[in-house]
Amino acid sequence: MNNYNILGKKRSLFGSLKINTILVIVNVIAFIFIQILLSINPDFLKYIALNPSNILHGRFLWTFLTSIFSHVAFWHLAFNMISLFFVGGLVEKIIGPKRYLFFYIASGLFAGIVFVLFAGFFGASPIGAKLFGDPGIFGVGASGAIFGLVGLLAVLIPKKRIYLIAGPLAAIILQAVIQAIFPNNSFSNIIDILVTIYIFISIFLMFSFNSRIKKIILPIEMPFWIIPIAAIVPLIIISLFVPLPIGNSAHFGGLVLGLIYGIYLKSKFPKKTQMISKVLSR
Repeated sequence: MNNYNILGKKRSLFGSLKINTILVIVNVIAFIFIQILLSINPDFLKYIALNPSNILHGRFLWTFLTSIFSHVAFWHLAFNMISLFFVGGLVEKIIGPKRYLFFYIASGLFAGIVFVLFAGFFGASPIGAKLFGDPGIFGVGASGAIFGLVGLLAVLIPKKRIYLIAGPLAAIILQAVIQAIFPNNSFSNIIDILVTIYIFISIFLMFSFNSRIKKIILPIEMPFWIIPIAAIVPLIIISLFVPLPIGNSAHFGGLVLGLIYGIYLKSKFPKKTQMISKVLSR
């Protein structure tokens, strides 16, 4: 089937480009501009990144939106855009482009709200900072919105088996562990370079048809309903011992909205969602 749209006719912006493709392009262009602006003035980060302390004091409220399309590190952009390319494309086919765009933005905003509330009210203590982030931390990235998409699919097509690419994520965790053990060390710098190279290689290997070569990126097959658990719970546990550059509370916020929206769609369109689940789970 070309289009599983359960809520309306398939449409697109700017000719044949899909909404999901446009979102990926916007994120990449934003990343380039952000790199240029940060090289001129590093203080520019506060105008685009979500900071719980600023938000709770009524400052830079627009960063709820700008942070969704902002990435500072290349590995962060690459990991998120590859995930968005595959997951977002499927969601757009199911619910249609207009509702997909609305839901994507809503998931990103809700993820930001949860991030601000959790970090702002519970992040002042040492354990709270590890779990939810320090109130003074800056948060950027599309992952909160992406987790909303994952939550939606976990409800609509729970038995659909997909691959979780664990290699890049494991490399980032290893990088954080080494930096925590050897801060400001030349060994840490070498690891940074190796992780960046590995992520570059992983991007190309994801599109390889050679199953043996693909093992380098550690693909783990699992049903969709397990993905949210596998992607959040281990990171929460690890963050108790090692500071990770990952917004667990934002991921959780996006996921919750996705689950809620998925349950709503299943209740409103029971026959159509059941048909989609059967077709896509084959």
